[in-house]
Amino acid sequence: MNTILILMVKAAKASYFADLISSNKQNSEVVIDTINNIVSAQPPAVPVFSDKGCSNFLWFFVDKAATPSLTTPIPALPKRQPILECFLPISLQDLTELVMSMKISSSLLDILPTTLLKKVFSSIGSSLLSIINYSLVSGCVPSLFKQAVVQPLLKKPNLDPSVFSNYQPISKLPFISKILEKVVANQLVTALNKHNIFDKFQSGEHSTETALLRVSNDIMMASDADKCTILVLLDLRVAFDTVDHSILLDRLRDWVGITGSAFKWFASHLLGRSFSVAVGPRTSKSVPLSCGVPRRSVLGPILFTLYMLPFGDIIRRFNGISYHMYADDLQLYFSFKPDRTVYVLHDCLSVIKDWMANNFLQLNASKTEVLIVAPNCIVSKLANCIGSLTLLNSTGLAARHFCLSHLLQCTSRSAAGSSAGATFH
Repeated sequence: MNTILILMVKAAKASYFADLISSNKQNSEVVIDTINNIVSAQPPAVPVFSDKGCSNFLWFFVDKAATPSLTTPIPALPKRQPILECFLPISLQDLTELVMSMKISSSLLDILPTTLLKKVFSSIGSSLLSIINYSLVSGCVPSLFKQAVVQPLLKKPNLDPSVFSNYQPISKLPFISKILEKVVANQLVTALNKHNIFDKFQSGEHSTETALLRVSNDIMMASDADKCTILVLLDLRVAFDTVDHSILLDRLRDWVGITGSAFKWFASHLLGRSFSVAVGPRTSKSVPLSCGVPRRSVLGPILFTLYMLPFGDIIRRFNGISYHMYADDLQLYFSFKPDRTVYVLHDCLSVIKDWMANNFLQLNASKTEVLIVAPNCIVSKLANCIGSLTLLNSTGLAARHFCLSHLLQCTSRSAAGSSAGATFH
């Protein structure tokens, strides 16, 4: 009897996953996630056995996002002409289509399970529409929508589960708040695209493939022109969690051109946020969240991309230096003739470091890498030149030499790492 039951369960699982993959053939994200769930080993359980254990995680995540104060004041900028002054109310039909198309997610704060909400949406849709449209018109976000439950997730299955630094915080927001964010994101992205606000070298709104193709193509073109290239892969420490809300609002107003009730909505969205930590049945108390944007929310990655808008302007001040970004993964590269010095790269990194500090962003020097693409005969010379990149405050900055034939593999690994840390939902 037990054998028959086991075979029935296996057959049901096989049928479920086969149908899931077949119905999402055009959605590579769902297919990859499904395959990973099947073949990947389950991570070890988080060793939390009391509410106090959750509180320990909570204060660890709070301290991790702490940043030093500004070193220099940020100068005021001339304001851009308004591109978005208010959000438009949506119809019940549009809201229904949006909700039905959204990926199912869950949070301890959900009043109804997402699957049940979708099933009864025909009955509760008009009430939900009233809440959504009132928020859009008034510029106010309900406090319930600004609460998050954070679940610690081990970064890699083979890491020690007893070490807090091996975990990343995964914010779970109420599904109804994601609906509101999706409505706002649709209107925001339309305005951003219409006025070409996004940095053209930011792939966060596209895919890791665009970052891979552009960087590798530029470096191979430089090699064909008998140029060397130094590629600096900058790693930011908990970048989404250290975003300063005041600076972000300044970006939205001055760099983007958001005004009126739309600007009021974003101010309300950022003000009064809070989070707690939950592991299984254990939970911590809720504490205010004074900085950061949720990485796995709908608006979080978009807002972080807008927060980083000045970065491209900084790079463009330095002749010959190129860059590409995928959310918080920054790739800086300099192609040059072998007889040229690389001091401009030092100067550029110095300015970047100051800008990062003034915007509460932290360079993770231990994970920042320098890659040299050059003939073997001059590698040692270039390695000596970049060996003094102490601007990153690293005693162990990794400098590696890569043959051109390995460039695609190396850049692909970097882009793939970015994809795992900036998933858009």
